[in-house]
Amino acid sequence: MKYQNIIFDFGNVLGRFDGAYITSKFCKDERMRKEFAGLVMEHWEALDAGMADYEAARQEAIKKAPEDWKEAVNHFFQDWYRYLTPIPQTWELVRELKKTGFKCYILSNAPTYFAEHADYYEIVREFDGVVFSAPVRMAKPDARIYRYLFEHFDLKPETCFFLDDKPANVEAGRVAGMDGIVFTGDVEAVKKEIFAII
Repeated sequence: MKYQNIIFDFGNVLGRFDGAYITSKFCKDERMRKEFAGLVMEHWEALDAGMADYEAARQEAIKKAPEDWKEAVNHFFQDWYRYLTPIPQTWELVRELKKTGFKCYILSNAPTYFAEHADYYEIVREFDGVVFSAPVRMAKPDARIYRYLFEHFDLKPETCFFLDDKPANVEAGRVAGMDGIVFTGDVEAVKKEIFAII
């Protein structure tokens, strides 16, 4: 086999990250959800990159929120991580790969709060290693986070195969030396790539 290590993104690969669905759990007024999402996710990219403090972002959002939203905003920051819908076919793939002898790793952009609570999803406990962006203060597609993954777990890029839902992240992985595929939900296509004999 060409590959020994399979690298998974989390959002939309292991669990579906759907902002509209997540905010619907905290903002019951459908007409106001876009405004609510804009408020609670204002600093999301900076949170992913570890460039903003999670607690400070929560406090700022609560301060900016209308009085009747403050409790919902607080609950969002406490519990949003529970609402990434598991993608069962990918979980099955991880378990199949592990049984076959592959090592599996997560490389995902996520705020520190998600990194601290990710094992809420039992599949995370089955991985050989995990890198979330905010704790290391770098995020995909920055080349540094790929190098960090390889160095931290002593991986050779050419032995790795990467699944991510964003083309830019997969391309950055290729530039860093590992093959990959843009994940669209087609697990059979992934298997054909991983198990291809050269």
